Amino acid sequence: MSQTTPLSLFERFPRTATLPLAGIASLPTPMTDLSHLLDGLDVHSLWVKRDDLTNAVYGGNKVRKLEFLLGDALRRNAKEVVTFGFAGSNHALATAIYARRLGLGCTSLLLPQVNAHYVRRNLLAGQHFGADLRHFENWTLLGIGLARTLLLGGIRQRVLPRIIPAGGSCPLGILGYVNAAFELKEQIGAAKMPEPDIIYVPLGSMGTSVGLELGLRAAGLRSRVVAVRVIEERYARLKKHRQLFSDTVSLLRRADASFPRLNISDDGVEIRNDCLGDGYARFTAKAVRAAALMKEKAGIVLNGTYSAKAFSALVGDAAGGLLKGKTVLFWNTYNSRDLSSSAAGVDYRRLPRAFHRYFEEDVQPLDRDGFDR
Repeated sequence: MSQTTPLSLFERFPRTATLPLAGIASLPTPMTDLSHLLDGLDVHSLWVKRDDLTNAVYGGNKVRKLEFLLGDALRRNAKEVVTFGFAGSNHALATAIYARRLGLGCTSLLLPQVNAHYVRRNLLAGQHFGADLRHFENWTLLGIGLARTLLLGGIRQRVLPRIIPAGGSCPLGILGYVNAAFELKEQIGAAKMPEPDIIYVPLGSMGTSVGLELGLRAAGLRSRVVAVRVIEERYARLKKHRQLFSDTVSLLRRADASFPRLNISDDGVEIRNDCLGDGYARFTAKAVRAAALMKEKAGIVLNGTYSAKAFSALVGDAAGGLLKGKTVLFWNTYNSRDLSSSAAGVDYRRLPRAFHRYFEEDVQPLDRDGFDR
């Protein structure tokens, strides 16, 4: 598989190396200096953490989480995994890709969302990589579908499919971003970049922000996480954020009792609620402009649902003078690998009928040009 160096977390806390690992992530991911990108704005330095390059096949933040979650499925001798998301879920696609590479079946239970070019691309690529794609109109029907999937899968395989939560955001998956914080510390120590004052990330299923906050504190870094909300609060409440933090610390301490007893702090992470716009997956003009800036100046593609909204918060803060004299890190969580050839070989009519509407109806106005391609 792709793992190139021992995980930074395992090196710092060796007993955690007993935790399951699939070996799919190419780590560490590089740093890129983007200080030129915000010419004329008072930011001391701007960097991007290139988690779009976590694997040569398909990158993004989901790979770090799936490293542990698919490793756990293999350790438990599962034959298939089941996961959830909205129709264009990057997480569902990543799960399908790496489950297949590891010899596991994958079922994706998907909910409706506003249309975009990436939704079409992800559905076609998911079909290409062998996912069993199923569409449900609401969470209640999805829950019924999950029960049926587990029952039939257990009968067929004589072992229940492993459930991978939406976004991979559970304590085991979150370890991927605890490790990422230790990886960042090593890169700072090797003079790859200065220690950031502020780190910007999207806030969706919360695994990335929870893992980074926890890992930064355990690693002794002072960086503050700014988590930019890209999904409605009912899906990502502060109470759940706190619980995920606590449960992940407990998991780590069970693996290695020397891991510190950390409690979540109110000032460890700042949740920003001003960039969501009209809701999940609904692009905003600010995010589209921020993505265009990143693509033009750095050649890095962002996504209108997640990373572009997070970057728009950074650009807005810089313009407003809030980053004066600061060293800022933008953590790019979006995949940059080209899947167009995989998607191009699939006729959308091969998908279940419920997905056809994403190809037969127009995309949202701000995505008419498919800017995240």
